[in-house]
Order: sequence, then structure tokens, then C-alpha cells
Amino acid sequence: MSGAAPDLIQPFLIQAGAVRGRLVRLGPALDAILAGHGYPRPVAERLAETLALAAALAGSLKFDGIFTLQIQADGAIPLVVADITSAGALRGYARFDAAKLAAAEGGDLPVVPRYFGHGHLAFTVDQGPETDRYQGIVELSGADLAECARAYFRQSEQLDTAFRLAVRPDDGQGWGAAVIMVQRMPSAPSSPILTSDEAEDGWRRADILMASARDAELFDPALPAEALLHRLYHADGLQLFAPRPLEARCRCSAERVEATLKSFPRPQVEDMRDDQGMVAVVCEFCKTAYRYAPQDLDRLYGA
Repeated sequence: MSGAAPDLIQPFLIQAGAVRGRLVRLGPALDAILAGHGYPRPVAERLAETLALAAALAGSLKFDGIFTLQIQADGAIPLVVADITSAGALRGYARFDAAKLAAAEGGDLPVVPRYFGHGHLAFTVDQGPETDRYQGIVELSGADLAECARAYFRQSEQLDTAFRLAVRPDDGQGWGAAVIMVQRMPSAPSSPILTSDEAEDGWRRADILMASARDAELFDPALPAEALLHRLYHADGLQLFAPRPLEARCRCSAERVEATLKSFPRPQVEDMRDDQGMVAVVCEFCKTAYRYAPQDLDRLYGA
């Protein structure tokens, strides 16, 4: 990853705009998101994949708000959530069943059926209360998450889309995740004039070259994102655009927690008190704990 900006989305076009793409690299942001959760390695890997995919998908959209990628399933990892704001703030968390996870580790099924079982992958764009939310859902039917995302675009958007997704577990250098996404664009007045065979050959070439990227290249700190893309697509009219920085940043706050508490009757909130008489609320994303003594509840409820 580039030493200057290791967490980023690098947009690009090739073949005179017939194919667009995004390269996402995550490093320190991924370490920050995973810190404090103590996830078993398979769970951390699935969350890392989901975060990288979320960044790539959000980077292909024009929106002002929050993009969320969520997996709900019935297996060892029943829930994974990753979201990213239009400003590049990234966060995520996962839930897992320890007993099911131990059983899954002994199997030889592909990633999705082994760890998730049956379920769905949901894409949501939330641009605020004045705008209708957009949501797309696809069944978890592929061998891995990249295949599931590819199936969504093929079935729901009718766009040929491919992904090269990789995760590097922490080996002393920190966690890493990377994804290259390429997408065949619909014909437009400004599109190059191609026969159907030429367009199909161009798309296959873009897909094959993307798949040729090695993990060592995706995670090489001495190989900047633009240099990696030039290595892959220098003969395909590569056009690079300004990279978008990413950072790990949760949106939880005392104000939001207190507003949520106040939306419930006080007796119901007081039922949440622990052995010390405190009401504790822990953010699932960042593990920040918000604790409220009886006098704090007096303040909230105006007693």
C-alpha cells in the first residue's frame, strides 16, 4: 500500500470508458476497526472482505450519505455489517456463534456455505430522511463474497461486474484487505464504437488482467495504487482519477445514545441496570461504552 495514503479508493477507466474500475486498499483503518473485538481469524477475515467490498461498491456510486453492506445468514457468522459515508468514514462489526464456528473450521466447503450458510447480502444507500432509501438484495449463492456481489450486478443491475478480493491476516505488519472491481459500462453516445465481439473481447481482457493481480502486488507497500493499475492496464488506455482517502471512524456519540435511551420509558431503561446500578450501552462497531448512573438518568428524563 502507498505509504502516503494506505487506506484509499482509486477510481479508474480503461478502454476509452468502456470499462470502469475501483481499486481499494485497507491497512491502518482495518486494524483500527478490528481492534478490541477479539474476533477469531475466520470472522475477522470475513469482516475485512466485507469492508473492502463496501468501499469498492460505495466508490462506484454517487451519493451523499451512508452506504451499508450487510450479510444476514444462519451459519457460524450470522451477521456482518460494514458501512461507509460519502466522506470516507468506514466502520463495521460481525457476530459469530463459537460452536458453529468450531464445527465449520473442520469442513472443506467454500467460504460462503462454510461460514455463512444460507442468507442474503443487502446493499443500502441512505441519503437522509428527505430521500427514499435504496436497497438491493441478493441470495448468498456463490462460493465467496466476490461471487455473491458479482451475481447481484448480473441479476439486478444487468451490468457485467467482476472482483479480485484478497485479505492479508495480521502477520506482524497489520491486517490488510484489497479489492479490484471492474464493471462493463452500458453503451452511451460518448462510448467507443465497437462490434459486439470487440466489446466482449475487451470485457474478457479486463477481467483476465484484473484476476492476474497477485496478493503480493495488492499488499506491496512499495507499489502505489496507480503503479499497480498501470502494471495491469497500461496497454488499455488507463485513465486515473483522484484517489479518495478512507479512515476508520465510528459515528456513535453520547448524544445519539442518550437520544435513543430517551425514546424508551424510564422504567424500561432502568431494567437494564447492572450489578453496580449502572445502565451500560456499548457500541457494537467501536466498543465504546457509555455508562449512566441514576443521577444521569435523572438528567436525561428531567427528574
